[in-house]
Amino acid sequence: MKIIMLGAPGAGKGTQAKFISEKFGIPQISTGDIFRANIKNQTELGKKAKSYMDQGLLVPDELTLDLVTDRLSKDDCKNGYILDGFPRTLNQANALTDALMKQGTSIDYAIDIEVKDEDIIRRMSGRRVCPKCGATYHVQYNPPKNDGICDVCGAELMIRADDQPETVKKRLEVYHKQTQPLIEYYQEAGSLRTFDGMKPMEEVFSEICDELTKMDEA
Repeated sequence: MKIIMLGAPGAGKGTQAKFISEKFGIPQISTGDIFRANIKNQTELGKKAKSYMDQGLLVPDELTLDLVTDRLSKDDCKNGYILDGFPRTLNQANALTDALMKQGTSIDYAIDIEVKDEDIIRRMSGRRVCPKCGATYHVQYNPPKNDGICDVCGAELMIRADDQPETVKKRLEVYHKQTQPLIEYYQEAGSLRTFDGMKPMEEVFSEICDELTKMDEA
C-alpha cells in the first residue's frame, strides 16, 4: 500500500498519516526526516543536500528524488509507505512516477484532506504553544483552563510565526499555486481519494480506513 498525502497546510494530513502508519504498519516518510537522517549519517546524498541547505538554498528536485527513492528502497517499505510532504509540485510528481515505474511499481492512493481556506486560517491562527514546556492548545478546540496560560507549567502561551494569519494566507497561496495541481494529476491517474477534513479527525480516519481496506480487497 503506497500512499501520498495531499492537503493544504493545517488540513490535518500529518495527523492522518500518523494514524494510517500505526494502523497498517507502514512507515510515514517526510523529506525533512530523510534529509536529517542522511545528513546525520553523512551519506553521499546527505552531504550533497547539506551543501545546498548550508547556503540557504532549496535542495534541487533531482537530488530530493534520489533521497526519496533511496529511502523507499529500505526493507521497512516493502509492504508500503506513506509519503507526507512529497511530491509538492507537478515536476516532482512526474519524476516520482517515472522513478517508480522503472522499479515496476506505482503510487496506489493519493489521499486528499480537503479543508476550505477560511477554515484553515481560523484553525491555524487559533493555535497556541507554550515556549517553556512545548504544550499545545487551540483557543476554540482545546483551550487552556486559564486564557493565555499553560495548564502544565503556568508559562504565558504564544502564537508561532507560522500560525500568524498573514503567514498562513501566504502559505496557502503557495499551496494553491504549486501543490494543488497535484490533485488533478492524481485524479487523472485514478488514485485520488478525497475526504472532508472538517469532520472530527476520528471520523476522517475511519472513512480513510474503510476506503483503503475496500480498495485493498478489490
